[in-house]
Order: sequence, then structure tokens, then C-alpha cells
Amino acid sequence: MQVNSETKLTDEQSRLVATQIREELARRRISRQLLADQAKISISTLEKALSGRRPFTLATTIRLEQALGVTLRNHQAPTPAPNGVAPDELGFYSRRAVQWIEGAYLTLRPSFGDKDAIYAYRTEIAWDEASSRLTFKESERLDAAFTQHGLVSVPAPSGHIYLVTNVHGQYRLIIVTRPTISGEMYGILTTLQVGRGAQLTPVAAPIAFIPLHGLKEVHFGRVGPGDSCFAMYQKHLKRTVDEPFALFLPG
Repeated sequence: MQVNSETKLTDEQSRLVATQIREELARRRISRQLLADQAKISISTLEKALSGRRPFTLATTIRLEQALGVTLRNHQAPTPAPNGVAPDELGFYSRRAVQWIEGAYLTLRPSFGDKDAIYAYRTEIAWDEASSRLTFKESERLDAAFTQHGLVSVPAPSGHIYLVTNVHGQYRLIIVTRPTISGEMYGILTTLQVGRGAQLTPVAAPIAFIPLHGLKEVHFGRVGPGDSCFAMYQKHLKRTVDEPFALFLPG
């Protein structure tokens, strides 16, 4: 199938290409006229495209790529990942590579309402065939209205796992280490805490994920010092900071 070289990029693609070209011009300290000459296009065409008055065409973009020696079309709609592989923005992982993360976890964090208590609930991480990615969902929360679900990112370079919730642009993020030899994951939760009235305050706290299949006794909800599970829960939360799996810098 032949590609029409006069195909126009979308407005968003053109905007991103223009931004990258301006960055290259600044970095290399070359003029727009020199770039137009090297790409064998008119300065008028380049100026109009960079200012947004005219979209880039495929032919113009290819000539600019050849002149600059860089790829400008990497912002176009990505090719869908093959089935069984997560999209690039989540780490491009295959299901086989992340099967060891799947499962049900006891999830622990400090209680926001009681400084002496630990808040415990259930998180399940599972592969979603329809979207070809890991997802997570919470349950057994005392505050059921704030139950979260979202996507799991596993980028190879960072060595960490990200549990991301996005509700109409409002994010909650959990970053944890890859599982220890016994399956636990430790890290940081960043979210919004309900304050006075309708006020929301950003908050960060240690968080721990403990495989449920290895536990003999589990209590969900707000667990205080008098609870038989408290010592074990506290041990895991302290491990997050003591080892350390996460750092909380002083202000």
C-alpha cells in the first residue's frame, strides 16, 4: 500500500513536531533559513508550519527528518501492542514477564484518621485480556466510597512497579519495589487526604503489599495496637522505611 506523501499530520502531531524542531534549532544554534535550505523546502512553508498556520505534511516532515538526522514522527499514534503485551506507556511488558506480580495482597498504610492505627485492605492485581495489561482493584476498605482501581505499569529501566489511578485527571500513585523473595512489595503512596469540610491535602505515606496466600490471620479496616494483627502489620510498615525501600526526606 502506497502512502500519500501529501498526507497532513493532525494538529496535535504538527504541534509536537514543531516543538521538537524548535528545540533542535536552539540546541544546534542554526537558523530556520539554513534548515529550510538543507531540507529543500521553502522558508515560508517552514515558518507557517512552525507557527501553526499550516499543518506539516508527511513529505515535509520526512525531509526535515533527513536534514536534522532525527525522528520527528514518534509522537504519532502508536502502533497497538500485540495481544499479550502491555502498551509502551505501561512498560511494554508481556504477561509471562509479570505473572509473578499477579495475586491478592493485604495492603497496609498508616491510618490517616488515627495516628496510632494501621489501615488494612485488599488489593488484587490481575491480567486484563481485553486491554492486554495488568490492572488492580481494591476491596475490603472501611471507606468503601474511596475504593480505587487502575492500571499497573512495570517499566524495565526503573526496577519498580507503579499502580496508577486516574479519575477525570485526578491521580493517585503508588510506587513499590519488585517483590522480595517471599513476595512482599514495599514503597510509597501519594494521594489526597480529606481535611476539614471539602478541603483535600496532598499526603505521602509508606505502603506495603503482603501476599494473602501466606497469611494465617488477616484483619481488614482500621487496626489498632490492641489488635492481634497489629504487631505484624507494624513490622511490615516499619520495614518499608528501615531497610529502606522508600525514603521520606526531612522538610
